[in-house]
Formats: sequence, structure tokens, C-alpha cells
Amino acid sequence: MKLRILYILFGLLAIVLPSSAQIKGAGSSVFNFLNLPASSRLNALGGENVSIADGDISMAFVNPALLTAHTDKVLQLNYAYYLAGTMFGSAMYGHNYNDNYFAAGVHYLDYGNMAYADENGNLMGGMFTAKDICINLMYARQLGPMFRVGVALKPIVSIYESYTSFAMGADVGGHFQTADTAFQMGLTLRNIGWQLKTFYEDDLGQHTEMLPLNLEFGLSYRLAHAPIRFSLTMNNLQRWNIAPMETDVKWYDMLFRHTIWSVDIVPKSEKFYLTLSYNHRRQAEMNLTKVRSLAGFALGAGVKIYKFRLGFALSQYTKSNFTYQVSLSTDINSFLK
Repeated sequence: MKLRILYILFGLLAIVLPSSAQIKGAGSSVFNFLNLPASSRLNALGGENVSIADGDISMAFVNPALLTAHTDKVLQLNYAYYLAGTMFGSAMYGHNYNDNYFAAGVHYLDYGNMAYADENGNLMGGMFTAKDICINLMYARQLGPMFRVGVALKPIVSIYESYTSFAMGADVGGHFQTADTAFQMGLTLRNIGWQLKTFYEDDLGQHTEMLPLNLEFGLSYRLAHAPIRFSLTMNNLQRWNIAPMETDVKWYDMLFRHTIWSVDIVPKSEKFYLTLSYNHRRQAEMNLTKVRSLAGFALGAGVKIYKFRLGFALSQYTKSNFTYQVSLSTDINSFLK
């Protein structure tokens, strides 16, 4: 057992260490759709949460160590309507074997149909499409009663009219929880990898860009005598300045942009949940000047109906635009009993 643990840890290090070159690199990146919330639950939690392990399989999209014994044979489908006809969706299925947890998923961003036009905006006739697709192959293992580690391999492809790009990415993560699950803690390094085929070439050859690397740490605490859980997620810890286009950001504002705060109302029966979150970076970057909006805030709810769980989330990016996201999941085991 100890040798297995060492093999897993060395495997994680072999994946993590090459990412140091990316951490030192420039801020440009491709495949930023990987930062979109893959489910209504993640949307309601502010877009990211790496610490809550409660059987919602979509949480593994941001931390593969959040696969648990409760994600066995769980199937989940997610759909969201974003800006101007842009649609985002995902699907995931889990399977467990002893203390080994597996999952396979896919998420995509469809930009819809667009008309051909010249540089002056004159329509030329005909339509084309653009899509981003990521496949997720995940594995997690229980290391004792309170700790898990997980990895995810992620082939990624983008197709924009006749331009294509392919990349290979990976996530590594860990999760700790107390015996009563009141306190949970997660750590993950997401989107380790690089482009294998780029969109175009420059004077130096292939114009390669990094994936949107993201080092995240999160804490969640559930009150002992009330169905309330608080969470704090800290993201992009590998880079201090996440507002390179702004020059007058105060240090405390920059610090706050690395955080996402959320609160859940989750009864012990887990028949439903209500979630409210605040993402300060989203509010700072998406809010309109001198116009009040709810950009940065997100609200979500979920309910169990018969053998299905239905989730819904609402978030705002600008004053005139809301993002609606729905999720439907079921435990296949419940139909086999």
C-alpha cells in the first residue's frame, strides 16, 4: 500500500514539475473556455470550487480528487445559454472499483453559426461555425479515510472555420475532509499542458500558447447545528497580477480578485440546496462603468425529484445579459435495486 502511494505521488510530481515553465511564462493562453463553469452547481458557486465533495460528479471538472464513493454510476448532463447564441454544455459519467474512482466527461463551447464577411463587414454569403471541445478522463484514489488524490487527462480541440488547434492538458488535485465531513479542503493545479497543433505559424514556426494554468486552494466548513456551509476558493495563486490591462488596481483589490466566496443551505437529507456566491474578479472585469448590475454574483438551487437531481443557476456578466444553466443527473444504481 505504501509503495502504491509513493507511485501515485511520484506520478503527480512528474506531471506538475514541467508546468513550472508555464508559470514563468507570459500571460497569454488559449482554450480559455476551460474556465467556464461546467455545471449549474459550479456556476452557482461562483464558477469554481475545489473543496466540496458531496456526490455531485461535476465538481471533478475542477478537481478530480472530488470523485467519491457517491459518484459511482452517476450520469450528469449540463446545458447553458451564454452570450448572443453561444451555448455551453457538458456530460460526465462515473464508475468506481473498490477505492478507485473513475470518470469520463466532455464539455464544449458552441459559438453558433456566423456569416462570412470581408474586412469591411460586407457579407460574402455562406455560414461557418466555431467550437471548442475538451474530453476528460479522470482517476482518483482514496488514501486513508480522509484524503484522496486525483488526476485528469484532457485532450482539447478547437475548430474555427478552417482553422484547428489541438492540445493535451492535465489536472492534478488533492482533497482532505474530517471524519464528519464538516471541514473540507482542496488543492488543484488545472490545465497543465500545451498546444500540439497551433492555429497558425509565425516567423519562428508554430505559434504555441499555454493553456490557462490555474493553481487553486479551497476551504469549506459546514456548521454543526445549522444546514449552512461556507466556502472560500482562492484561484490563480501562481500569478499575482490577474488584471494586466489595468494599471491602477490597489493591492487589496487584486488580492480580493483571487477569491470566490459562497454560502450553501444544504439540509442533512440533501433533498435540495440553495447557493449564493460572489466572484470579485468577475464583478471587476464584467461590470459596466457607472451602471449598477449583479455581475459577480451567482444564485443556484437544486432539488431531488424521484431518482433525479435537477439543478439551476443564474449569473450576470453585464447589465443586459444573464446566463442560465441547468443540470440533470441520476444515479444508475438506483434503477438496478
